[in-house]
Amino acid sequence: MGRIVYVNGEYVPEEDGKISIFDRGFLFADGVYEVTAVVNSRLIDYAPHLERLARSLRELKMEWPCTESELRAMHEELIARNGITEGWVYMQITRGAADRDFKFPKGVKPSLVGFTQVKGLLENPDAVTGVKVCTVPDIRWARRDIKSVSLLAPVLGKQMAYEQGCFEGWMMEDGVITEGTSSNAYIVKDGVIITRELSNSILAGVTRRVLFALAAEKGVKIEERAFTPEEAYAADEAFLTSASNFVLPIVEIDGKRIGGGQPGPVGRRLRELFLDAVREQAGLLI
Repeated sequence: MGRIVYVNGEYVPEEDGKISIFDRGFLFADGVYEVTAVVNSRLIDYAPHLERLARSLRELKMEWPCTESELRAMHEELIARNGITEGWVYMQITRGAADRDFKFPKGVKPSLVGFTQVKGLLENPDAVTGVKVCTVPDIRWARRDIKSVSLLAPVLGKQMAYEQGCFEGWMMEDGVITEGTSSNAYIVKDGVIITRELSNSILAGVTRRVLFALAAEKGVKIEERAFTPEEAYAADEAFLTSASNFVLPIVEIDGKRIGGGQPGPVGRRLRELFLDAVREQAGLLI
């Protein structure tokens, strides 16, 4: 049997999950989304994901399709119906279905869909070997702080990286790195973590937020500022964070080895700290 998905109040087999051709997410990318990790069949860092979702909806003047408790129940029901142990839940809210018109429609209920994907998160071979990234142009719109479903520019950047044999693309604008196509970007120099400060130019990653708190507890210094590709090439370490990969070391950028081509101690330590926090949430620590 295939997955069970959620579409506007109904749980249906994935082949029966359909939306209107007039849905504004389909016509205008007029919608937002969140991806929440699942470990031991439990949602990880769900509260900050919900906070970010609320902010995205406010910024787009979009209504909630249901209550917050109903939204959480939908996530947990999808996990249960699909028997998800590790992976994630994807959910998307759009402004709803209405005849094609650029103006916001009136009296239209937002659409809500959700589905699960299976992936091993705690044991990731890429965390052992590290991954390669390459720089790509950042051609996105000016409100990257909103987790919009308008993802064509990141898709093109990710494909460009993939065609160069890389795991991720680090997007570059005005000579500096903004973030990854689907992750936040970091370098380490002399024990200091350097990453872009929050603004409309990047997405406020939930994993980033949690990692900042863990680093502060351990006295790890973080410097929030833009950095250049040249700084990245000369870094002692580099890594990325995302809800689907947690903390992942980077060993090569634009064909140049970072830290001797091995995952560095700071990145490895941060990943272990993050995994410990995940295991605690998931009820896996005694």
